[in-house]
Amino acid sequence: MKPSSEVAILTLMVVLALGALAQAQTFTTLYSFTGGTDGGQPYAGVIRDKAGNLYGTTYVGGDLNDYCVYRSYGCGVVYKLDTDGAETVVYSFTDGSDGATPQTPVIRDSKGNIYGTTSGGGPGGCCGTVFKIDTAGKETTLLGFGIMGDSTDQGVVMDQSENLYGTTHGEDYPTWGTIFEIDTAGHVVNGYNFAGPPSDGASPAGGHVLLDKAGNLYGVTSQGGSGGCYAYGCGVLYKLTPTGTETVLYSFAGGTSDGCTPYGSVVMDKAGNLYGTTYGCGSSGQGTVWRVSKKGKEKILHSFAGGTTDGCNPVAGVVRDSKGNLYGNTSGCGDAFGGGTLWKLTAKGKLTLLHSFSGSDGSTPSGELLRTANGKLFGTTVWGGDLSDCNGGGCGTVWSYLP
Repeated sequence: MKPSSEVAILTLMVVLALGALAQAQTFTTLYSFTGGTDGGQPYAGVIRDKAGNLYGTTYVGGDLNDYCVYRSYGCGVVYKLDTDGAETVVYSFTDGSDGATPQTPVIRDSKGNIYGTTSGGGPGGCCGTVFKIDTAGKETTLLGFGIMGDSTDQGVVMDQSENLYGTTHGEDYPTWGTIFEIDTAGHVVNGYNFAGPPSDGASPAGGHVLLDKAGNLYGVTSQGGSGGCYAYGCGVLYKLTPTGTETVLYSFAGGTSDGCTPYGSVVMDKAGNLYGTTYGCGSSGQGTVWRVSKKGKEKILHSFAGGTTDGCNPVAGVVRDSKGNLYGNTSGCGDAFGGGTLWKLTAKGKLTLLHSFSGSDGSTPSGELLRTANGKLFGTTVWGGDLSDCNGGGCGTVWSYLP
């Protein structure tokens, strides 16, 4: 038997170790939007520069002289959040030729210029834009989607020549959406028109396309394909080569055995497998996490069950670490509040809820996660935060989670 002093020391060490572990797993609300000049309702996730500053967009707020949506003043902003949690509005949209109501992520080039899309406004007052904001805060509209007769629900990505790639959404026949490439001057140099169901995808939404080193683009569409889901299809996973050849890699079938309505971006592992989520269907009808092999074979990695012990209805894709673990969020379910979840899915298929949003810490996460080299996660919520704002629902948050 150990002396009582040794037992006490061992007990203290265990307590300290458990305390350190608890502190290591830390959720932090970095910023709560007010819906005023600082912006509100961040649908998209964030990006991070080398100094640790975060950048993103909000759907409303900004210049309070501009009246846009939801009886709320302001047409959205691009914002910067420094490492101390101080927010700076980089640009406020006016609903003019510059666009309005951004709901997609931004990117930055090597010089610090910011690029993104808006869902409204633009030349002619319609359909959204692709924009550039330089380091002095000057905005340039590179492309107005009114010219293309369509709108966008996705952001853009950039290649080494600084050409930008993105999609337009479309609604139904004959405009099922497009994939476009524009040069540094904003000229459309290449494009692909989705043909819609049953042979092709339709209506890409959320996140952005994936660009590989060979110049191939990968993404999902929320509709189209040969699956059920009424006349519109359950969505597809596609590939577009640099020469403009599009291939449907997988057509979602819906029902209880497969997912339906995929939103957001996809990620690829070293073997060429692609990963993502669907908003609906699956065994409980609450959405899925999926993998499609290089040969086009799909495996459902998790079907969300909803309720208080699982998430439901993800509207963003996933991020993946070097061990094959996946991380993502769901827009609903979780604890009794039902404000959505942050989750981890191991390579062996075990899902753990890392955090359930409960209102004051945010609600309804819809943007994709940012994962840093040390495993820290950053994200946003559309609602929640300071519940005295946005008619008691909160105007959204930026948050971090350290595993």
